[in-house]
Amino acid sequence: MAFDPTEAAVVVVDMQNGFCHPDGSLYAEPSEAAVEPVTALVDRARDAGASVVYTRDVHPPEQFDGAHYYDEFDRWGEHVVEGSWDAELLDALDVRDADHVVEKHTYDAFYQTDLEGYLDAHGIRDLLICGTLANVCVLHTAGSAGLRDYRPVVVEDALGYITEEHREYAVDHADWLFGETATRDEVAFDSA
Repeated sequence: MAFDPTEAAVVVVDMQNGFCHPDGSLYAEPSEAAVEPVTALVDRARDAGASVVYTRDVHPPEQFDGAHYYDEFDRWGEHVVEGSWDAELLDALDVRDADHVVEKHTYDAFYQTDLEGYLDAHGIRDLLICGTLANVCVLHTAGSAGLRDYRPVVVEDALGYITEEHREYAVDHADWLFGETATRDEVAFDSA
């Protein structure tokens, strides 16, 4: 599966202390295990000249005050609160000045963020989506990308998750409904 690096970006979803570090509020061991595959994919993309986007799930402490229905703190407990260590990207990631960091407040990295504007301004059409959690923020971001006519490709061996069944569901759903899936070995960058 070849990608033109001038039209492609690796979108690294929510590789933050809160999800990927053992001291994080919503730590899952498979999310920590995804760090090496994610960073290897980012390195290859960077070397080829593709763009790199990181998302950060960040919640202002009062975000869900007075919520009618959508309240992540009810569902998951308080997590990745704005300004906290929990909300920071992992130190193990090599985030560079040229990378774009999107701060989001929901599962979907497109919802009320600058992601779409950034991608369009840079001529990016193909998104290699990795990170955590596979069946939550990765899946919602990939689905939203497809609805906006980007080509979402979920990189199935660079995903964090809580259970293997969650990862399998996300990969199967992405492949069946709105996008494609690939392993890191199947991803190639070719400007021809």
